[in-house]
Amino acid sequence: MQIKVKPHPDFAEIFQVVLEDGAKRLATKNFALGRNVYGERLLRVGGVEYRVWDAFRSKLAGAILKGLKTVPFAAGHRVLYLGAASGTTPSHISDIVGEEGQVYCVEFAQRSLRDLVTNVVAYRTNMSPFLADARMPQKYSMFISGKMDELYCDIAQPEQAKVLADNADVFLKEGGWVLLAVKSQSIDVSKAPAEVYQMEAKVLKNRGFHVVQVVDLEPYDIAHAMIVAQR
Repeated sequence: MQIKVKPHPDFAEIFQVVLEDGAKRLATKNFALGRNVYGERLLRVGGVEYRVWDAFRSKLAGAILKGLKTVPFAAGHRVLYLGAASGTTPSHISDIVGEEGQVYCVEFAQRSLRDLVTNVVAYRTNMSPFLADARMPQKYSMFISGKMDELYCDIAQPEQAKVLADNADVFLKEGGWVLLAVKSQSIDVSKAPAEVYQMEAKVLKNRGFHVVQVVDLEPYDIAHAMIVAQR
């Protein structure tokens, strides 16, 4: 069976792939030709190189497959990514925003940032890394000029929504979007995950956001959800 690739019907710069065995996957066009980031498969179809997007490695891909209705990232957008780790999901957002966009990556762990810089940022001119604590946006605000179109937050902190909202106060443009990958067990292991998701959504509402969707990420990520909101 021949590999088939077609644009996602709802989201720009995201593609749907049918592999040789009939398996269906998501993909993005590879910004850094010939290089993968986390062992994902590279496909060349019609003269274009795509990276298969693994929903079990990327919460954003998992959320899309679970019915996410809004993916605000687009070509030319500027994105602040909190908790970039070694760059799995940030690299796919880098593919989406393309040459005219920029992904500002904040990561607290030195080893993860080193891997991000060595394996990803070195080959992608549209990514800027910062070794910083996302709880203190004032520490890196002087390095980022202008406002962001979107903020994406994937951190293992007790106050995930608060950290995202604090950064949005500094960086997010009016009408901009935020995506929060909630890790319920980092917040309160005594509560059911669904209760924690609602608690975090309430924090965003109290900080002036309109929460448009909460997507449970199982089976791709246990006890995780993606919250999408607009201010």
